[in-house]
Amino acid sequence: MSPIRILLAEDHSVVREGLRLLLDAQPDIEVVGEVTTGREAVVFARDGCADVAILDISMPDLDGVQAASRIRTECPQTQVLILTMHESDVYFFRALEAGAAGYVLKKAASEELINAVRAVARGEAFFYPSVARKLLDNYLGHARVEPPAGPPGYEELSDREREIMFLLVRGLSNQAVAEKLVISPSTVQTHRTHILQKLDLENTIDLVRYAIRHGLIEP
Repeated sequence: MSPIRILLAEDHSVVREGLRLLLDAQPDIEVVGEVTTGREAVVFARDGCADVAILDISMPDLDGVQAASRIRTECPQTQVLILTMHESDVYFFRALEAGAAGYVLKKAASEELINAVRAVARGEAFFYPSVARKLLDNYLGHARVEPPAGPPGYEELSDREREIMFLLVRGLSNQAVAEKLVISPSTVQTHRTHILQKLDLENTIDLVRYAIRHGLIEP
């Protein structure tokens, strides 16, 4: 398989160099571009060379959230992963609304960043546990069994598909869902594919926004 092509957008050269060395050391990941501003990130993404754009929030010109919104609008084939020092839920939800598929803190372990890159490249969501997992747990604590307005496609989901849907929007990977439900990862992937097809969505981050938008989960 072709390596996951990465665009790095980080204005601190030391941090950017460290990230490049870490990512290029992975056999299935290749850094194809490095930029220092949000605007440069958007321009590079337009060339269609990157599968995943890793964006710092605090960048000149356009910040990471603004750049994420532009990239997701103009270059939908490129997934966005926010890498930041900001643990605030405000930044997290701004990034989510902008279309970011992942949110990882810079203090995260190297392995966690690598897992995040691979997850968003597969169309899954990946959120740093101390920020988003807790917030999404709070959402799920108020989950409604039935949607108030019957959002399109939801009534077509089986009970099992709804169960898996809520685990996916919580930020769990296919493997984690499989372990929790004691089923195989391939079964989870099959259910995930059927869920996305029935809801006319493309990936897990679309599923998160769908659930929030239609009141299936609420703050």
